[in-house]
Amino acid sequence: MIFIPNVTLNDGSWFPELGLGTYNLRGEEGIEAIVTAIDSGYRLLDTAVNYTNEREVGEAVRRSGADRGGLIVTSKIPGRHHGAAEAIASIEVSLETLGLDYLDLQLIHWPNPSVGKWVDTWKGMIDARERGLVRSIGVSNFTEAMLTTLIDETGVTPVVNQVELHPYFPQGALREFHAAHEIRTESWSPLARRTDLLAESVITETATAHNVTPTQVVLRWHVQLGSTPIPKSATPDRQRENADVFEFELTSDEVAAISGLERGRLWDGDPDTHEEM
Repeated sequence: MIFIPNVTLNDGSWFPELGLGTYNLRGEEGIEAIVTAIDSGYRLLDTAVNYTNEREVGEAVRRSGADRGGLIVTSKIPGRHHGAAEAIASIEVSLETLGLDYLDLQLIHWPNPSVGKWVDTWKGMIDARERGLVRSIGVSNFTEAMLTTLIDETGVTPVVNQVELHPYFPQGALREFHAAHEIRTESWSPLARRTDLLAESVITETATAHNVTPTQVVLRWHVQLGSTPIPKSATPDRQRENADVFEFELTSDEVAAISGLERGRLWDGDPDTHEEM
C-alpha cells in the first residue's frame, strides 16, 4: 500500500496531499476501480451530484472494508440546488444516494454568478455542518473576489477551493490568496487532459533526471506547490503510479521551469462567466 501524507485544514481536519477523481467512474467497473484505489492507499474520494456516481462511490466505500473515519468523501452541490434550504436538501439526497451518515467535505461546485445564490448556498452549508451532515465545507471554481465575499459576509472561510490547475495554468495569484487565508488548494484536471502536456520537453527531461514518469513529475509539481491533485484513473497500475510521488523531490528550478509552461485556462472555465446547473 502506498502512503499518502496528510495536511491539516483551517478547521483542524486532516486532508490528503493527493486524492482520486471519480468523474465517469460508474457501474460495476467504476465501483471496482474505486475499491482498488482505496486498497492501494487512496483516502480522498472526489465525487459530485453532477457526476451521477455517488451511488458507486458509497458502495465502493462499503466494499473496501476501509475504516470510514480514515476516508475523506467529497461531494459537490450543483447549480440547480443553490440556496440555503436547497443546499441542505441536496446534501441530504447525496447522503441517501451514497448510503453514508455524513460527508467529510462538501463543496459548491460552481458559483454561477448570474443566479446570485452562492452566498445563501454557503450559509446553508454552514447550517449543514452544524447539524452534523458534513464535517468540512469548501468551494470549487471560486475567484479571489468571491472567496472574499463569502468570508466577509459569513465569517466562515472555506477549507478548500478546488480549481482548474496544471502546468499550463498554475494559478499563482489565487494560490497566494489561498495561502494567506489558510485555504487548501485542490487541483482538478491536474494532468491537463486531452493536451500534449506530458510530452513537453521540460516534463520528459525532468522525468528522466529523477527516473520517474512524466505523470509523476506533474503530480509531484502539484504537491510541491501545496495543492492536492485528484487524478482520475480506473487502472490499478496507473492508480499506483499516480500516488507514488512522495519518494522524490523536484528542485526549485524544476518547479519554476514546469510553471513556466503557463498559457492560461484550457476549457473556458472562467468562474465569472462559466456556469453549470
